[in-house]
Amino acid sequence: MLLCSIAHAQQRVEVPNAEGWHALVLDSLTPRGEKELCTQKHADRMVTQVHRRRDALGALQWLAARPDVDAQRIALLGWSHGGSAVLATTEAADFEVRAARVKPHAAVAFYPGCADALKARYRPAAPLLLLVGANDDWTAPQPCERLAQGHGGLVQIEVYPDAYHGFDGTAPVRLRADVPNGVNPGQGVHVGGDAAAAAASRQRLLSFLHEQLDGAAR
Repeated sequence: MLLCSIAHAQQRVEVPNAEGWHALVLDSLTPRGEKELCTQKHADRMVTQVHRRRDALGALQWLAARPDVDAQRIALLGWSHGGSAVLATTEAADFEVRAARVKPHAAVAFYPGCADALKARYRPAAPLLLLVGANDDWTAPQPCERLAQGHGGLVQIEVYPDAYHGFDGTAPVRLRADVPNGVNPGQGVHVGGDAAAAAASRQRLLSFLHEQLDGAAR
């Protein structure tokens, strides 16, 4: 799943790649004539979570059919808007998710927007890990914290102190005034890496994948 553009997603999958995991980067934007979503207002976006959910479900089915893929060890990862797409693709109450022949056995969402899923009373169709920054003023952490409550432990969350949106990157924190959405619409959002949060989230991601997928393979 994508962050806001294809380049961001390609950088992020280097973490599982380095540990020997194969990664399929799903591009829901370019085929629809879009390069990024970050600077678009929510109401103006032509690429919706319905598109992204259907793309993800199709990709899961394609992966599971490959002879070099273990269909019991497929996880869904997403960052930011792609993280929200992870929630959309693992919503147990959604008809398309219920009808899908192939579902992920684990899902991880980095700093997703959780407000819509929380409002819809999200129910996870797979074990889900949320990784969020405490200072995120683009996709606020509080809805994700509330989303993680209950579910019998099926939804886990890690909140990294002093971390902003994009904390797993290496660029310094900066204000992006070109982003119209966020906690304070029209005032921009802060984006940038946090070395401690990046290292901790990397280990948490890998331990979660091994915990969920290695267990499923036995």
